Amino acid sequence: MKTALAIGLMSGSSLDGLDLALVRFTSNEGSYLYHIEAAETIPYPEVWQDRLANAFLSTPEKLKPLDQEYGAYLGSQVKAFLRKHPLQPDFVASHGHTIFHKPEQHFTLQIGDGQALANACGLPVINDFRSEDVSKGGQGAPLVPIGDKLLFSDYEICLNIGGITNVSYDLEGRRIAYDICIANQALNWLAQQEGLLYDKDGKMASKGQVNSTLFNALNDNIFYRQVPPKSLGREFFETFQKSLLESYPTNDALATFVEHIALQIAQAINTLPQGKMLVTGGGALNSYLIQRIEHHTPHQVVVPDLQTVNYKEALIFAFLGLLRLEGRVNVLSSVTGAPSDSCSGKIWRPQPLSQ
Repeated sequence: MKTALAIGLMSGSSLDGLDLALVRFTSNEGSYLYHIEAAETIPYPEVWQDRLANAFLSTPEKLKPLDQEYGAYLGSQVKAFLRKHPLQPDFVASHGHTIFHKPEQHFTLQIGDGQALANACGLPVINDFRSEDVSKGGQGAPLVPIGDKLLFSDYEICLNIGGITNVSYDLEGRRIAYDICIANQALNWLAQQEGLLYDKDGKMASKGQVNSTLFNALNDNIFYRQVPPKSLGREFFETFQKSLLESYPTNDALATFVEHIALQIAQAINTLPQGKMLVTGGGALNSYLIQRIEHHTPHQVVVPDLQTVNYKEALIFAFLGLLRLEGRVNVLSSVTGAPSDSCSGKIWRPQPLSQ
């Protein structure tokens, strides 16, 4: 029986904050159990929200210092977190923050320089879990399915509703997973047009009317007709959807986008054998969105405890780091479309400051 203590860091495309999860893993011959010792979400200061939201417009010359500064920022947050929870982790595993994701061009970029992060927190760091798979011709996403398979096998389907909605399930002995559609990226952006951070419980959406013209335009995109593996980045929302939403009253746009999410989820899962579907991510707390998903699907929708809802992705990134250190597969080719599985992630160790 082996144990490891790790911190997982997750920064999602909805920019609602940095998730940190301090997780104790117990393993025995390839079987894993976990316990979240502590977890916290650090809302981004406005300056970091702006820098991350606009980074995809930056030149390479500006991205390099941003990468290093963001890595140091992540490290400082880890250090502050550990002052409140004085345990000694073995390592930190960081998703980073996605700026570009263009797997069709063999390119993906998650900033948060690993060396800067390791130096700032004083712990070994594993990051950059996507690029190896993308370099092989895979999507480099989703990455969570290996955790779904090994840590959440009680559920036939795992659905995560964050900035982007993705799904994961076993089919004929293979793990299948892919991005379904944009979710909180759009819902939060719409709420922010009214001065709110997000639409709590979907109250604004529930007061709106579904606009059929907008609904049809949202659903009429070639991405939804593509077969998996497939993945989305922030570019999809910025390029294809934001301009559509700007023309409608906020409540109606929210109601329509919620219906769009629910329909796309249903189309992704309703051909699967009926079973339990674990729903996590910020969207799991949007009670109106959950109602609309339940309306569209026969599967049993399970929204778990708040800690699992909020920190499942941070937990699984800690797990990806553990698998990397153990030399085990942590990126599944059945999910990404790459020619082979990967044991992915770059390892960084703190360097002493030069004298």
